[in-house]
Amino acid sequence: MRSQSDGYINAIGTAVPDFYASQQHAAEFMADLLQFDERERRRLMTLYRYTRIEKRHTVMADYTRPPGEFTFYPNTPGMEPFPTVSQRMGVYRQEAVPLALKAIHNCFSSYPDFDPQTITHLITVSCTGLYAPGPDIEIIEALGLPTTTQRLAINFMGCYGAFNGLKAANAIVRAEPEAKVLVVCVELCTIHFQKKTDTDYLLSNALFADGSAAVLVESKPRPDQSFRLRSFYCDLLPEGKDAMAWHVSDFGFEMTLTAEVPNHIQRGIGQLMHRLLTQCDLTLSDIGQYALHPGGRRILEVIEAELGITANDDRYAYNVLRQYGNMSSATVLFVLKAIWEDLHSGAAEVDTNRPNILSCAFGPGLTLEAMVLEALTQESVLSSTYATSESSNALSLAL
Repeated sequence: MRSQSDGYINAIGTAVPDFYASQQHAAEFMADLLQFDERERRRLMTLYRYTRIEKRHTVMADYTRPPGEFTFYPNTPGMEPFPTVSQRMGVYRQEAVPLALKAIHNCFSSYPDFDPQTITHLITVSCTGLYAPGPDIEIIEALGLPTTTQRLAINFMGCYGAFNGLKAANAIVRAEPEAKVLVVCVELCTIHFQKKTDTDYLLSNALFADGSAAVLVESKPRPDQSFRLRSFYCDLLPEGKDAMAWHVSDFGFEMTLTAEVPNHIQRGIGQLMHRLLTQCDLTLSDIGQYALHPGGRRILEVIEAELGITANDDRYAYNVLRQYGNMSSATVLFVLKAIWEDLHSGAAEVDTNRPNILSCAFGPGLTLEAMVLEALTQESVLSSTYATSESSNALSLAL
């Protein structure tokens, strides 16, 4: 599927819950709960260290407390009776919107000239909770937006959900140039902890965390800095369909995440990137920054090998992985926010010959999503505005 795009990301905000645990603490928590012997405990510790994650945030205080002081999980051997999906959705209903609002306010604070009351569309993205009336309506009420604000909910798509939110926002601003679209991703992955010893569950328990991100998309760039949405591309690798899945069970949502995922991505990423770049007349030599979804260390490594880039080229993804873990759909927006902040502060500069950012994410299917953005500085925005004005004047004279 292909689409050309002209929307602009004009602000990005992120937020994480106040509770967090080091990766070492998380590993010890798991080993104790699963009653691992010394050999199993050492293997689990090695797995957690291999992730390169230092800490992860969570809405669940229990992960930061010793047994006997839990307030959600039972203070019993094996945490029995284990919390049901209904109980976990209760946590989602309580915690998702407050976290999303933190990200939204962070987004607006980075764009003080923007009036939030001018928002026309709200797109919510989440795969870790469902209820109705849902977060979209609660966010509109909390922000005091008009009841006529148009809403779209993108659910259960996993780590690539932000791309679908951005594509929808881009389509809206192209069709309605006066539209102002707020895209909000909120994921509470840690409420779905499963106490199983299968490798798939041990791996997912070692990676996922909670977080939220908000993005403002408009049809024109802001005066000082923007990311232009240049192009999107998506594809499916059906042979990897069983390698990653997300199912609702009696005791939460269960993630299937096998060790074969990086191998499938390795086989498909080269062709995906080639097609994406070809449709916007670019090559990898035109890419100045990379915003890869840090689904895990091995995934980043195989992409780097296939694209011929270094870990330094991919540093923003590693930094987000280290500080926050995998927050599903919100994660890639954390990576974009880190690039945005470095460009804004001067810690990084836009290479005028390579202003493009290559981004991708993956999810059940096996789905590969990718996009190219163009980083615009104040100078390039002014240049673009001048060129557009000149073109319009020429057209009016011709008519």
